[in-house]
Amino acid sequence: MHKITVNGAVIAYDEVGTGSPVVLLHAGIADRRMWRGQVPALAARHRVIVPDLRGYGDSELPPAPFAHHDDVAGLLDALDLPRAALVGCSFGGSVAIDTALAHPDRVSALALFDTAVSGNEWSEEANDLWDDLVGEVDPDDFVAGAAGEVRFWVVGPGREPADVDPELIAFAQEMDQRALAAELALGAVEVGELSPPAIGRLGELRMPVLVTAGAADVPDISRLADRIAAEAPNGVRLPDVPDAAHLLPLERPEPVNAALLDFLG
Repeated sequence: MHKITVNGAVIAYDEVGTGSPVVLLHAGIADRRMWRGQVPALAARHRVIVPDLRGYGDSELPPAPFAHHDDVAGLLDALDLPRAALVGCSFGGSVAIDTALAHPDRVSALALFDTAVSGNEWSEEANDLWDDLVGEVDPDDFVAGAAGEVRFWVVGPGREPADVDPELIAFAQEMDQRALAAELALGAVEVGELSPPAIGRLGELRMPVLVTAGAADVPDISRLADRIAAEAPNGVRLPDVPDAAHLLPLERPEPVNAALLDFLG
């Protein structure tokens, strides 16, 4: 693990490999460890940089206002990188998109897995699925909260927990407990949002954009992938990956690595 100061905060990151730079941005229910299946494959051809977003994992959270997308650009500055490809999952994908819109000259390509998009509103169907699968959870109970989020996102509405590798569930719950604590702390800090948000600006993404999702994820996520690929001028939509949900890169590293190596090559 390395640490570097970015916009006044100490950011933890891993770095391995040489070649064209690639930055991997983790999901909001995880931390940089979710990319453990991608780093060795990508490092054979690329300089791979895997940060914990501010407040998550081993990165600090000073009380000063900040924006995640400005931190990504600041990380590139701190590492003396003019441009990089950004790979994001879920919230990390949303941060990647926001970075590409706020700092378009810094982003050479976007690869998005089960991505969120800033400004998007979840459908009534998604809200009903949450109520059916999880229901009310005490926000101060990180263990119960993580179990609920993992049931909803990592298992997915179309599968049962018994259908999913128990090691994946345990690892996801451990990461998510830390992430929930991070989100609670982030709630006390002024976090800047992209304005206008990305959902109405996907046509501004001029760089190559790759997007896909796990077939077992919440249906809203697959629809978002369709929309990004349709509206981004250089968008490519890969078919949803069978038997995988929201943490697709962690659950199914082989097809994700194959897609990334082809796209980034």
